[in-house]
Amino acid sequence: MTSPSDLLAARFQAVAAATEQRLIEALADAPLEGERTRPSHLMAAMRHGSLDGGKRLRPLLVVESAALFGVPLARAITAAAALECVHCYSLIHDDLPAMDNDLLRRGRPTVHVAFGEETAILAGDGLLTLAFDLLAGEDAHPDAQVRIALVRLLARASGIGGMVGGQMLDLAAEGRFSGGTPQALSEADIRTLQAMKTGALLRAGVEMGALLGGADAEARAALAAYGTALGVAFQIADDILDIEGDAAALGKSVGKDAQAGKATLVSALGMERARALLADLVAEAGGALAPFGAQGAVLAEVARFVATRQN
Repeated sequence: MTSPSDLLAARFQAVAAATEQRLIEALADAPLEGERTRPSHLMAAMRHGSLDGGKRLRPLLVVESAALFGVPLARAITAAAALECVHCYSLIHDDLPAMDNDLLRRGRPTVHVAFGEETAILAGDGLLTLAFDLLAGEDAHPDAQVRIALVRLLARASGIGGMVGGQMLDLAAEGRFSGGTPQALSEADIRTLQAMKTGALLRAGVEMGALLGGADAEARAALAAYGTALGVAFQIADDILDIEGDAAALGKSVGKDAQAGKATLVSALGMERARALLADLVAEAGGALAPFGAQGAVLAEVARFVATRQN
């Protein structure tokens, strides 16, 4: 009998391969209808920032959530790739000198190191707009109303009240706009910041899957609750890895949160309470999947994976 962890590993592999192939197709050099040309340096930078790396967690959430409603991987992969484009754009921009100034991502030079800062900015812009190009096509979903709903969902998760707004709150908390003095944030403030910066895209993944599958309001609410708990768990685990993780295993620098004075739940609660909260969140995520019975096993294993990952 296949163990839950082995099943999840197989699903990760299948979704990662399908996502990679969809991104390769979307990032081909040949221009599409309405495009004049695709600059080769820009395309190389976009491929560097999005191909050959990463676990593809967010695409997995789209695919596995859609699968709860009978949607096969092939029908969900375009929306999944769109979400991954937004995630990869955010990493390229996060790594910029004006943001986190990181030199390594996934064990190799960041896009601004490999291609220059100007190209990195444009590569991120290109991936962001490509995401909505993908969602607008019929291969994302045959129903135009569903495509519109997908576009709005991803736009709001990634925009002002989601990831972009969360990044702004994070910069403000570091003291970027107050003379370099970090702000003292409450636990509630930190939760809001992290729910926007990190959690919004994770929650969007499961909600996009629900839209693809035509889920009813009850099922969508259950998946939203799961996605919310997963987002907090992911960020706590990430903050713990920044303190205790190995740079070689992570493929990026560690210890930068403390250096930058970032407010995290680990710093606010202490390591012991943060670990206890992490365990509670995994249980909460699993409980939210109860309406789906055994079909929710893969997503429940995702929550456990997120809490215990080493990279």
